[in-house]
Amino acid sequence: MKAPSTLAWLVPCLFGMFFHAATADYAIVDDARLKALIEEALERNPAVQAAVWSETATREQIPAAGALPDPTLQLTGFAQPPQTRVGPQVSGLAINQRVPWFGKRADRAEVTTVQADIQREIAAARRADVVRQVKVAYYELAFLDRAIGIAGEERELLEHYESLARARYSQGIGLQQAVVKLQAEITRVLNRRQELTRQRIDVESRLNALRDRPAHVGIPDVKLAELPRVALDEDRTLAIGRANAPEVKAAALAVEANEVDVRLAERRYWPDLVLGGTWGRIRARDDQPGRSNPPPDNGKDTLGLTVGINIPLHRGIYDAGVRVAVARRSAAQRNHRLALNGVDQAVRSTGFALTTIEAQIALYENALVPQAEQALAATEEAYATGTTGVLDLLDSEEMLLNVRLGLVRLKADYMQALADMERAIGAPFPMRRQK
Repeated sequence: MKAPSTLAWLVPCLFGMFFHAATADYAIVDDARLKALIEEALERNPAVQAAVWSETATREQIPAAGALPDPTLQLTGFAQPPQTRVGPQVSGLAINQRVPWFGKRADRAEVTTVQADIQREIAAARRADVVRQVKVAYYELAFLDRAIGIAGEERELLEHYESLARARYSQGIGLQQAVVKLQAEITRVLNRRQELTRQRIDVESRLNALRDRPAHVGIPDVKLAELPRVALDEDRTLAIGRANAPEVKAAALAVEANEVDVRLAERRYWPDLVLGGTWGRIRARDDQPGRSNPPPDNGKDTLGLTVGINIPLHRGIYDAGVRVAVARRSAAQRNHRLALNGVDQAVRSTGFALTTIEAQIALYENALVPQAEQALAATEEAYATGTTGVLDLLDSEEMLLNVRLGLVRLKADYMQALADMERAIGAPFPMRRQK
């Protein structure tokens, strides 16, 4: 059995180190749990592992791509040995080695090397995808956990209102209709909480799949840390993305590989050399003249050297090969342009989303939440004095609920947009500062 190559042996050993180092390319906002989840996903995710092994397989092909073709060995036996001056030739042996024209082997090795580099960038893209997906799922869990908590607080508040309504009804100063409406509202909140729990199970299962863990493995409640604030410099961010995005790097490498392919196709017009050696086994003459007067070197074997070339006659085939290589190079150039445009679009779109969400968070925190709290407090006081009904109380309570949920949603969206931006540019978002 063939022993594994050094590269194949080293890859499993370096797998863990490689993935742990990959997390340094993405910000984790001082969240140890998130960092641990990312590291685990990068180490265990099947898509990432498959991409890394694809790169390894391609790199293993580099020596073969630049190697000489196997020599050919030819053995000849003669049913009727031809006579020579020194005796009959009874057998012959020839060995030939084809040597590609100068530069062909180097070009083939270079193409394979660049293809391995492309696989490396594809693996980097898979890692970036996994990091983004883990972050998005993690921040979605943070939203759902806080939303479930808010629903629980809302239920307690409604149950308090229900007890007040029962007391007022028992004293003859309230309506039974108010109690019924509050009970219906409590049921609605319980249903909402069940729906949020169902959504959490879905997200939890998705996060477990990213880590290659069983879907039922539980993930403890997630809390959002203090939001980082970013100063968006679109030109600088765009430059970072164009330099670091793995899709852009892979597309640029594809252009390079196709440039070499064009050069290799043009070299096909040049012939390959065929170098060879021959050996002929000669038997000493046993005829009467040979026995009576043996010639010099009687029975001496023959040795010979040969040099040949193939004749590249089918120029139409070689012309077509050049055209194919040029067309593929043009396609690769367009794909590179497409990758750059993708970074431009993602940076602009996600940058606008970050700016908009940040402004919305400020509006919620500075205006909507305080106003909704004040409105509910005023309505509670009016309800306690009997100057307003339960419908007004429920409207104020629901308005505050929606505002609180909206703020939590915006905070999760903000962190998810940061993950989208980091995925788009292939690097941590620059110029972070805490609020």
